[in-house]
Amino acid sequence: MIRAENLTVGYELHRERQRLTALRDLSLTVDRGEFVVLVGPSGCGKTTFINAISGLVIPWEGSIEVNDKPVIGPGPDRAMVFQDYALMPWRTVEENIRLPFELQALGINEEEMDDRVRRYIDLVDLGGFEESFPYELSGGMKQRVGIARALVSEPDILLADEPFAAIDAMTREAMQGELERFVAATSQTVVFITHSIDEAITLGDRVVVISYRPGQIKEVVEVDLPRPRFDYDIKTMPEYTELRERVWGLVKDEALQTARGARI
Repeated sequence: MIRAENLTVGYELHRERQRLTALRDLSLTVDRGEFVVLVGPSGCGKTTFINAISGLVIPWEGSIEVNDKPVIGPGPDRAMVFQDYALMPWRTVEENIRLPFELQALGINEEEMDDRVRRYIDLVDLGGFEESFPYELSGGMKQRVGIARALVSEPDILLADEPFAAIDAMTREAMQGELERFVAATSQTVVFITHSIDEAITLGDRVVVISYRPGQIKEVVEVDLPRPRFDYDIKTMPEYTELRERVWGLVKDEALQTARGARI
């Protein structure tokens, strides 16, 4: 589904008159229907990687492909869930979810659009809130709107950039279970960013640990735990504890470099 080979991406810092390399020589394959989670210190290039998948940034070197085709820009086969909800405050829940139909031609008629909007409102349990505005919703409900908006175009790939970072801890755990349910219902391929090791293990089929900038893959950890994971209460399993210790062992030195402001 997704193939990155020797991917190097960066940015021009015009004020400093220099180039910042965010990712260097990164290679990763994501299979269809897989849930891959990226973890690593702030500034290691996680968001840059999913921006490259989405087509928002262009590689300096190497390549990135989706469905065996080079990524040359955004497309309806990929959708993003953002950290800060990114809802239009003047639009209702229904109108926010309908937005992708206004921004891209998907080749479907009004009846099918209406059906999809209703279906995904039901999927994220927002029935009865169709005419509500964002200011009338809780943080968790706002993120449900963001997820429904990403799913309504029925993309092949769902990209999520720390989507639960802005909500409280209890709601965050509940939303993790809900996202697992949504993905099971839609068979999406997911690339998900988080700073939480627990969240990564709870959601992911694989956890990809990224090093401090310029980001490179330090290790890929397989998460062989039963699903649905909230039903199994996986945090009580010894395998969960072993996975957590393993991932923490990989990220702690990278986190210390970030805290000290070290550069590679």
